[in-house]
Amino acid sequence: MKKIQNFEMEFAGKTLKIEIGKLANQAHGSCTVQYGETVVLATAVTGVEPREGIDYFPLMVDYEEKLYAAGKIKGSRWIKREGRATDEAILTARIIDRSIRPLFKETNRKDVQVVVTVLAVDGENDADIPALIAASTALAISPIPWSGPVGAIRVGQINGEWVLNGSYDAREKSDFDLFLAGAEDEVVMIETAANQTKEEVIAEAIAFSLKHLNKLVKFIKEVEKKAGVEKFMSEESTEEIQAREIIKNKIEGHILHQIGDIFSADKAKTKENIQKLKDEVNEILKADSEVSKDARAKGVAMIDEYLGEAARRMVLEKGQRTDGRKFDEIRPLSSEVAVLPRVHGSGLFNRGETQVLSIVTLGAPGAEQYLESMEEEGKKRYMHHYNFPGFSVGEVKPLRGPSRRDIGHGALAEKALIPVLPSKEDFPYTIRVVSEVLSSNGSSSQASVCGSTLSLMDAGVPIAAPVAGIAMGLVTDPNNRSKFIILTDIQGIEDHAFDMDFKVSGTTEGITAIQLDIKLGGISSAICQETLIKAREARLKILEVMKQAIPEPRKELSPYAPRITTLHIDPDKIRDVIGPGGKIINKIIDECDVEIDIEQDGTVFVTAVTEAGSKKAIDWIEMLTKEIEVGEEYEGTVTQIIRGQNNGDEIGAIVEILPGRDGMVHISNLAWEHVNKVTDVLNVGDTVKVKVMEVDKERDRIGLSRKELLEKPKDYIESRGRDFKDGNRNSRGHTNHNDPRRRGGFRKKF
Repeated sequence: MKKIQNFEMEFAGKTLKIEIGKLANQAHGSCTVQYGETVVLATAVTGVEPREGIDYFPLMVDYEEKLYAAGKIKGSRWIKREGRATDEAILTARIIDRSIRPLFKETNRKDVQVVVTVLAVDGENDADIPALIAASTALAISPIPWSGPVGAIRVGQINGEWVLNGSYDAREKSDFDLFLAGAEDEVVMIETAANQTKEEVIAEAIAFSLKHLNKLVKFIKEVEKKAGVEKFMSEESTEEIQAREIIKNKIEGHILHQIGDIFSADKAKTKENIQKLKDEVNEILKADSEVSKDARAKGVAMIDEYLGEAARRMVLEKGQRTDGRKFDEIRPLSSEVAVLPRVHGSGLFNRGETQVLSIVTLGAPGAEQYLESMEEEGKKRYMHHYNFPGFSVGEVKPLRGPSRRDIGHGALAEKALIPVLPSKEDFPYTIRVVSEVLSSNGSSSQASVCGSTLSLMDAGVPIAAPVAGIAMGLVTDPNNRSKFIILTDIQGIEDHAFDMDFKVSGTTEGITAIQLDIKLGGISSAICQETLIKAREARLKILEVMKQAIPEPRKELSPYAPRITTLHIDPDKIRDVIGPGGKIINKIIDECDVEIDIEQDGTVFVTAVTEAGSKKAIDWIEMLTKEIEVGEEYEGTVTQIIRGQNNGDEIGAIVEILPGRDGMVHISNLAWEHVNKVTDVLNVGDTVKVKVMEVDKERDRIGLSRKELLEKPKDYIESRGRDFKDGNRNSRGHTNHNDPRRRGGFRKKF
């Protein structure tokens, strides 16, 4: 039985607990982390043998949401167990992956899997912070080679005051939500949503985060010291090093001879040159009988290392980028709107060889996405979906639905636009934007931000301000980390070979979203601050180009977009509109060809493609919910003849004056002259004009009169006729106290 060890510290005003040795002890590293009453379990496992024939580090990160953690049972009638990961779970897994991956040695090829399982959530503390802490701790105490630990912290600001690891309510009130992972004094990963926040405020928040993160990182190191085990040896063996040197000597001269001519501003030409060089190296090694097939593959893979080193030297030593641009120069830009007919809005954005087409679809409020996850329930009225097909980079790739990367990039662009979207009260539409990446040479997610803005404005969505995005890069000197150069608008090879991908989206006023990934052990807050300033300069240039395509949102929606009319009714009358089993509302929908959404506060949204259908539905709803007043006149239909319970005499007629609303005309109010039988004057199905004489809201009854709309005979003599306040009188003028419909009440339909 493994020894159980417990560790505690105060972190951002709450107790953080780490327990080791109680759960999942067959994993190579495992722990539980509790923050508040949110509890997560993290496990880390590595493979036995290295994977051959791959040129990447094989790390898998899974974040498992368990509905029992929140005391929930899945809402589906047929499926009650958890299924595929939700988008929220995928995004959290990506945050963990992006935070721990830079600290693995790239040359290692043994599989590593980190699984974080949420065991309990308290509804106040988001599980993502303890999840990353748990993953970091599990790796730190395991024998898996890793250069951690890292810590995680969330920072916000309310009324100018910093808030650390704020609750869900606090995050709603905060000006921004900055999630930062770091190791000691360096930033490893950033994910931020902001409400047009100034760059200097975000930079200050990053520095503030690192200050408080140091205590956590030191705490995890103490846990590692007391509960960790010795790491596996991760260095290459002497034989592997010698074999590598032999291959290197055979091909290095040929590679170095051509390396200067490889790069081109044309991505396709660069790819062609690289492939040609790889083919030549492969033939050189193939001709040597002493070189195995596996060694030949490793030799070809070395070309990427040489290319990365060559690109880095170009920047640091010659002050040149691979495509000839200046360090702060953006690739050629172009923007276009209304590129597709029939759709509700479209925008095409080009930055160099990166091209994104974004399309907007506007729908009724009822088209909102319903959310059901461990921590979240509700609706979502704005969605951004990102697609990255293989042809966008000239590759063959099966289409099997969105990848984790697609979901992550889509969520980033969605986050960037949310702060500028109109409120539901001002613009009640459900909004879906799809960004199709048609060509990519880096920074397609930020091109999606630009394309989405263009398409939203083309659709007539009244966004508060246009949003643009830019990806920033970093080149550091391996021998002197203090020597670095920040690059604006990185393209593919710069993203792959250099040290940072710092995506920043925002308006002219400030930042709306940030996503930072690095390949180093970490970067300083000073680098972050300088990057934010340069990103702003680039963003303003891009916004100017976008402004030339469309300066502001269109005043009118596309003629193909539905029109939504909003009206408000008394909440008590919602049932009048819906009807028994939805009979009335479904009838309105079918006959008017509209969609109707009703909220509990009495807000009604009528969505229609045609103006005629909209007007008909609105008139219908207004009639159903209209407050009927004494003195009003209506033309209605007789639906029933009422008879007395005792003698069966006809005592009145029920007249439907509005859809679902009716009242009673007593026999004494049919005509000025005496009427023996109701059916002498009215029969079921007859149309009759009536006047409202009484409205009893307490009893929900309406008294009507036909005779009040008829000319009174000149020789008419007042008699002991019916007084609307006296109750029903029979044909002889006597009150029938046993008649359930006395007082001229009405029957209301439900």
